Amino acid sequence: MKTESKFQNLTDEELVEQITNTKNDILFEVLYERYVHIVYNKCYGFTKTSMEAEDLSQDVFAKLYIKLSSFKGKSKFSTWLYAFTYNMCVDYVKEKAKKKFEPIKRDIEDYDNLQIDVEDSSLFQLKEDTLKLALEAIAPEDKMILLLKYQDDFSIKNIMEVLNISESAVKMRLKRAKLRIIEAYNNLR
Repeated sequence: MKTESKFQNLTDEELVEQITNTKNDILFEVLYERYVHIVYNKCYGFTKTSMEAEDLSQDVFAKLYIKLSSFKGKSKFSTWLYAFTYNMCVDYVKEKAKKKFEPIKRDIEDYDNLQIDVEDSSLFQLKEDTLKLALEAIAPEDKMILLLKYQDDFSIKNIMEVLNISESAVKMRLKRAKLRIIEAYNNLR
């Protein structure tokens, strides 16, 4: 127990450095305990069942242990872990969607040419149950960016870091995703 409490005072970045240098499972357990609930909640947001979320969370941490050395410290560890988790969740949803049905697709140009500016308030007016169904009907990438912005309350800057894209790319993807979710929602009513 003393060993574990000694490690509790380390920052995430210090833990990651020591884990990659020593492969100490106790250190990884400290990191796991710090983030297991956050990772589970993100996975649950994509899977909607506790059993799938638990399995996906375990997959995230198993792959994280292997890929931990790829963390280079260019952002906070928590931001990097969010991106890591979201990417795994999106991959999981894509695979699951292939087996289920095809999401609503339109050419990107169709959305770019629309001169409609979707206000955030219009998304908040959608009925929750229908919105959940609409989220399942759009592409995982669209769902991910909408969840980052509106569920996790990420700023444009945070989304830029997580997705490693420019500010204008974030804004354009958000615009397209909002248009797609509204289209999917209207098709379900």
